[in-house]
Amino acid sequence: MTDVTVWYDGACPLCRREISIMRGLDRGGAIRFVDLSSLAPTDCPADRSALLQRFHAMEDGRMLSGAAAFAAMWRAIPVLRPLGIAARRPWVLRLLERCYLQFLRVRPVLQRLAGGVER
Repeated sequence: MTDVTVWYDGACPLCRREISIMRGLDRGGAIRFVDLSSLAPTDCPADRSALLQRFHAMEDGRMLSGAAAFAAMWRAIPVLRPLGIAARRPWVLRLLERCYLQFLRVRPVLQRLAGGVER
């Protein structure tokens, strides 16, 4: 099983909910979840604002963002692994990335509805 590190926005109620679900599914502890809101800027592996604007994960030493980062996280969770493996196909990853970009457009509205902050 691949070890994966995921960086998330702990100040975002949507992100916290999603990570809570993923933690529950990650029964083997294959994912290291890192809350960016509690890190010092010097502890961030990349520019903090870039990490907060898109979902990021590291798999096998490679930094990934967007749909590719989600796919890496899914591959580490047995129940989601088939979706993560499917995302290795370029056309599937392109489709997932398009969906992710659409989500990013509505994310500020969803955050407001959830009582969070807008970035």
